[in-house]
Amino acid sequence: DNVGGIFRNSLAFGVGGVILGPGCGDPLYRKAIRTSMAASLRVPFVPVPDLPEALRTLRSRGFFVVALSSREPAADLRRLAAEAAARRVDLVAGSEGVGLSPAVLEEADAAARIPMAPGVDSLNVATATGIALHELFRPAA
Repeated sequence: DNVGGIFRNSLAFGVGGVILGPGCGDPLYRKAIRTSMAASLRVPFVPVPDLPEALRTLRSRGFFVVALSSREPAADLRRLAAEAAARRVDLVAGSEGVGLSPAVLEEADAAARIPMAPGVDSLNVATATGIALHELFRPAA
């Protein structure tokens, strides 16, 4: 469900492609295809064996890497979205609970958090990705 939701969000916000790290669900699994409303058949994707290395490559090619994290000292996503405007952005999201590894967080240019009500520590990864994509890739009005 989460992989399908992320692909659906990616299509909705015009993402150019999705990078899948080790352990990620298969976007071509029939449930992922159904949940994505076939977006996983339309949005390009590539699995990578080493996500930190892939992020280093993207950074060397001019991408601004933003990692979603609820851990301190992550910046407010809205503030970071203004900083990322007009840049090529790579948004990185991890699984619920474990989140992103320290190696992945180290490769990010910035960590961003979605402000939430007190007592709520996280969102479903597909929901969080949708909110972050809305903030980061908002089309010009």
